[in-house]
Amino acid sequence: MLTLCAAGDNGLPDARAAYREACNAPSPKANFNWSHPAVYHAGRESNWYFLANNSESVAFPVFAEHYRKLCARVLEGDKLAAPQQLKLEENPGTPLSKEENAQKLAALRAELDL
Repeated sequence: MLTLCAAGDNGLPDARAAYREACNAPSPKANFNWSHPAVYHAGRESNWYFLANNSESVAFPVFAEHYRKLCARVLEGDKLAAPQQLKLEENPGTPLSKEENAQKLAALRAELDL
């Protein structure tokens, strides 16, 4: 009971709510606005593919165990890093001309013996 009360004080959602958040988060996962970094890390450690492709009866216990361990770390004072958000290049450059593309394609074909 004390663990649950302390978890609420740290902004940690309960395990079922955290599981739903992890399962419903869109990709890329790092760019999602997580309620707490522990939810993201528990989802990542559980494997996003595993969570998406297994029933709740199979996936939730795995997620809950990872989440429980991360919550214990948070309650002991450990600070979990927020996921690094993926960003597009600020200056993607200019596209190549048709001639430059043809030259690069010819070089690639020569390199691959096509």
